[in-house]
Amino acid sequence: MDRKRILIADDHPLFQEALKGVALEVFSGDAECVCTVNVRETLQALDNGRAFDLILLDLKLPGADGFSCLISVRSKVPSVPVVMVSSTDHVDIVRESFSYGAMGYLPKSSSQDVMKNAIRLVMSGSTYIPTEALGSFGVSHFVEKEVIPDGTSGAMSALTPRQLAVLDLLAEGKANKIIAYELDISEITVKAHVSAILRKLGVSNRLQAVIAAKNMKV
Repeated sequence: MDRKRILIADDHPLFQEALKGVALEVFSGDAECVCTVNVRETLQALDNGRAFDLILLDLKLPGADGFSCLISVRSKVPSVPVVMVSSTDHVDIVRESFSYGAMGYLPKSSSQDVMKNAIRLVMSGSTYIPTEALGSFGVSHFVEKEVIPDGTSGAMSALTPRQLAVLDLLAEGKANKIIAYELDISEITVKAHVSAILRKLGVSNRLQAVIAAKNMKV
């Protein structure tokens, strides 16, 4: 199995080291972390050496104008998952990050456990949005061109206690493997519960299920 290669683009040394520590722990120490401190270095790193498996990108990286760096990164490596890191969790900023191709968004105030869960979730092919950014905002703040069907509120009562427990852990950004461990069930059972949750809520993915639950303050 190839060693994972992570690009950490952040100009704050302490936070850069924190992200490096989190990434190494997620990948059990078997990862190469390349750190950059501005847009120029970041884009150069994408052109040099072996491809990256994950990019952790500071929203306010020196040299960036708004989302210009994220846009440039996505144009160079459209298939590599990008997680934005920022000191803000304002709903409009989070939403716009996803509209430009981010797969995750991490406020810098997040705990290390939350950061690890977010990275695991993104690496599994899912999307991570910080719970605090969801708040009481409507679905339209995050999911354009996707609609949560009417009647979702009533469907929540159809969820079993175990499915509600799984949904709570999904809202914390935890991957199936972690959910299985915490609930002491198999990963296959977790997948079955997730499928049942999506079906009962009438939604098509984990993100929509979490947003629907937050809207109803479950």
